[in-house]
Amino acid sequence: MTPGGVRRAAVHVRGGKIAGVLDFDDVPAGCPLDDAGAAAVIPGVVDTCVHVDPSDGAGPRGVEATTRAAAAGGITTIIQAPLENAQGRLNFSGAAATTGAGVAARLSGAEGHCYVDVGLWGGIVPGNAGELARMVDAGVVGFACGLSSRNGDAVAEDDLRVAMPAITRLSVPLLVHPEAPGPIARAAERQQPGGPLVRLLASRRSRRSYSAYLTSRPKEAENEATALMIALCQEYRTRIHVVPLSSSDALTPLFHARSARLPITAATSPHHLTFVAEEIPDGATSFKCAPPIRERENREFLWAALAGGLIQMIASDHSQPPDIPKAQARDFTRAWTGIPSLVLSLSAMWTGAVGRGYTLNQVTDWMCRMPARLAGLDRKGAIEPGYDADLVIIDPDAAFTVGADHVHTLDALTPYRGRRLHGVVERTYLRGRPIYERGKVMEGPFGRVLAPRR
Repeated sequence: MTPGGVRRAAVHVRGGKIAGVLDFDDVPAGCPLDDAGAAAVIPGVVDTCVHVDPSDGAGPRGVEATTRAAAAGGITTIIQAPLENAQGRLNFSGAAATTGAGVAARLSGAEGHCYVDVGLWGGIVPGNAGELARMVDAGVVGFACGLSSRNGDAVAEDDLRVAMPAITRLSVPLLVHPEAPGPIARAAERQQPGGPLVRLLASRRSRRSYSAYLTSRPKEAENEATALMIALCQEYRTRIHVVPLSSSDALTPLFHARSARLPITAATSPHHLTFVAEEIPDGATSFKCAPPIRERENREFLWAALAGGLIQMIASDHSQPPDIPKAQARDFTRAWTGIPSLVLSLSAMWTGAVGRGYTLNQVTDWMCRMPARLAGLDRKGAIEPGYDADLVIIDPDAAFTVGADHVHTLDALTPYRGRRLHGVVERTYLRGRPIYERGKVMEGPFGRVLAPRR
């Protein structure tokens, strides 16, 4: 799968780089050869929104487990994002990625423990605007924030107005989790019935109800957040990236913003393109994410926006629960917010795409080329001479059932369990070195901590 289209070719690798994409039979005598057979060779997936929890005492083990899972899913580069807490707010308290020194320590701690290449988004929190340049110098690829009132680590509009001029000068993107607090607070007020006993009984029922959870995080929260970021983008010309987008109502203002050539992009996630609210049973908290999985019609609007280029890319928004009890809770107010999906993202996307008539080249554009461009990784995301030899051999015609013949420890509680997916990752290569072969992660780790060129 090359930028010019699909072709039969021999990819020549030297020193970890692609030295040439030549005729299929152009193989020097005695050269080590790995034949992909009838499978497809695509660029390694670049996942720009992966939540890795370093606060549970696991330290480097969390990075190792996450990057091993990434390799098994055909992902060769991840960019770490802040972790979401149980309320769906972005939380930097354990990440230490909000100062120059914290970023340096975080990246240094990951060295030698990465099975794929790893980058980092720096956190925007109230009061750390003076650290932004130091964080870029320390190695972040850009910044990320969550929108809310002044509680914890989330930022308000005033905080953004302080930070965004500096981010614009630094020429890096700002990722924004698109949920504003006002609509969520108003939805909570509307869900409160009258009388203590009535409230108690209703609360017990609603805590297990997916429709109640969906109502608690209305589209208005995303629409308001998106509108704010469009206005600030127009004022400061900061590169804004909205992720993950789930509200189809936000697509129209995004269309007008991009038509006005504002530097704003968006990503959605495989679970927002796979599942629908109508099919989620009560108590099925493995589907809990923020923003939430919405209705079937909403999902199809997201697919259309992706195919039309209004949504440019896919990010897994992978988030691993810190403990099994939290993941298994049937109460949506207590259960973990986030879906573990690194191993399955590529297959899930291909399954949805092929069923709608889209091509594997389009999927690689959404999951490889465009995310690499967002993160400033100008030698990743495509099979071209001079690029890193990050490659994936995938059998697009093969299928598997999640949990029956394909499961990873990080995905043991995934909502994909029992689902039939197409596209089996056969092998994954990082700079020409095999890091995964179907069913097992190879020896390593061989991944690097990334420091993009400025």
